[in-house]
Order: sequence, then C-alpha cells, then structure tokens
Amino acid sequence: MPQHPDITLPRLIAHRGLSAHAPENTLAAVRAAFDTGCHWVELDVQLLGDGTPVIWHDPTLKRCSDGHGQLSRLSLDEARGLDVGSWFSDAFRGERMATLAEMLKLLASLDMGVNLELKVGRNRSGIELADSVVPHLLKALPPERIILSSFDMASLQYARSLADASRLPIGVLTESIPQKWQPRCETLDAFSVHTDWTRLTARRAREIKAAGYRLLCYTPNDPAAFARHWDWGVDSAISDDPPCFASIAPPPALA
Repeated sequence: MPQHPDITLPRLIAHRGLSAHAPENTLAAVRAAFDTGCHWVELDVQLLGDGTPVIWHDPTLKRCSDGHGQLSRLSLDEARGLDVGSWFSDAFRGERMATLAEMLKLLASLDMGVNLELKVGRNRSGIELADSVVPHLLKALPPERIILSSFDMASLQYARSLADASRLPIGVLTESIPQKWQPRCETLDAFSVHTDWTRLTARRAREIKAAGYRLLCYTPNDPAAFARHWDWGVDSAISDDPPCFASIAPPPALA
C-alpha cells in the first residue's frame, strides 16, 4: 500500500485565507495569511458555468461580491467583472475572483501548503469538479503541501482513482464524526479527518489518532475554549484568525 507523504502540519491553518482580516478565498486573503506567518491555508474550489475552477465557497454571489445569482451560471469573463473585496472593506475594493490556476501559482510562489476543499453544489457533478481540479493541483504543488478534502464521497473516490495516497493526501470532511467513521477513511486510503470542533468528543478524537489518522478541526476562533482539544490529540485548527492563537497553541505535532 502506498505511503502517505511526510507532511509537517502546522498547528494553525488559515480558514479561507486570513478571512478575519481579508475577503475570504481571495489572493489577498492568502497573502495576508502569509504575512502573518501562516504556512498553510484552507480554500474552497468549485466550477463556473463554463467549467473554469475558481476559489469560492457559496453557490451564490450575493454574500461575497457586488453581484447576484448563481456561480454555476457565470462565465469566466462575467466572474472577472465582479468586485469580491469591497463587501469586506474599501481597502480591498477591486479584488477579483481567483481562478484555481491563479491561486496555485501564488501558493507555489510563497511555498505554502493548502487544504483544498472540493465544494460540490446542488445539481453539480463532484466527479467533474475533481477531474478539473486534481491534475492541476498535483502539477502545481508537491504532495507534502496538499490535502484534498470534501463532504462529497463520490468526488473523493474519483480523486483517489486519479492518484494514490503517496501523491494525493485526502481528508475526510464531516460535521460530526459518525460511529462508523473508519470504513470511509479506509476506502479512500485517507490521510486525515476534518470535523467541526464543537462536535468533537475526546473519545472520538483518541480513536482517530489511535488509528493513525491526522485530525483537523474547523473553525475555532476562541483559543481558550479550544484549549482542551489539543490534549485530545488534534493536529491542526483551521481558524479564521490564527494570530489570536499565537501565544496559546502548542508546537507542531509530530507525524
């Protein structure tokens, strides 16, 4: 069985870039994360109507742009016309939606790692999304700086068919960890489990760690409330505001 890459996960990963201080899922948010010392970011990817993979979370445009409507109906030219920064603050006015290609180029230039989530919308194909994303991801970044995750099992299964565990670390993404979590991980030859920190129990955390998986939690922003989770064996916290953990998070976990 192929071995997973030797990934040194940081304790803190910037959620959608440094999203507490910059518009989420943008090039600006990733640069801001880098400037604060973050070496990994978590980002979302989905497809425009013309099949272009872009870094975006919502199925609609309203929350994070000056546009309206469904992302799935846009062409790249139409997406380029949106302002995706001014909703956050005037300092980011004119920020444009990032394509996957643009984001991977930036990550490579900054020597950053990424937890990239395949965001499969309603009536969208997870297989088409994985097929449009995985080859570019593997070409742009080394395996030691990649985790591909999703709530969508079909997209992850297809992604696994494109590359084995030595080339493509996969994270199983879940809100609360089901009792029979391990068969899903074994089917995918998964590297990690990613879960809502508020739904994680000490017992489940220790089960996951004892089975040899990395454990990542989203989206803690209160270091004191999260503190006991480090004792449970959590490897990384995916936070909107990693700097707020600076004096509290323990050193990086060993592989």
